[in-house]
Amino acid sequence: MDERLAGGCQCGRIRYTVLVATDDAYLCHCRMCQRAIGNISVAFMNAKKADVIWSREPERYQSSPIASRGFCAACGTSLTFEFPDSEQMDLTVASFDTPGRFRPTHHFGVESRHEAWLDTRHLPDYRADQHDTLVDRWMKTLGKLPD
Repeated sequence: MDERLAGGCQCGRIRYTVLVATDDAYLCHCRMCQRAIGNISVAFMNAKKADVIWSREPERYQSSPIASRGFCAACGTSLTFEFPDSEQMDLTVASFDTPGRFRPTHHFGVESRHEAWLDTRHLPDYRADQHDTLVDRWMKTLGKLPD
């Protein structure tokens, strides 16, 4: 299934393409990822570093003595998790242009998992494009809703 997919940061300063062999992804719940991303978990997909082509290299933060994380210094988008001595790296699923194609295959760092957030199907749904105040703000500012 090898296919080259694109992604990047929110502001567009950093873009990448990567050769993807599978739609497999995973959720990491470890405390380091929770803190780095500012969320209860992060969705990653694993790729060979050699298969990633950057329009501009992301800035990297040495998040621990054994790993670093790539990000955009302009907008703050988290892009990668990497062990420097590995040929593999993780890319954040949400940074892909088509994140919906990926499917979670496992959980990692489950010792820090927040169980209440795993199944939220019972909660009510609200659409951003039907929230009048938000839509008005976008229309007054941009003249359209963002992608």
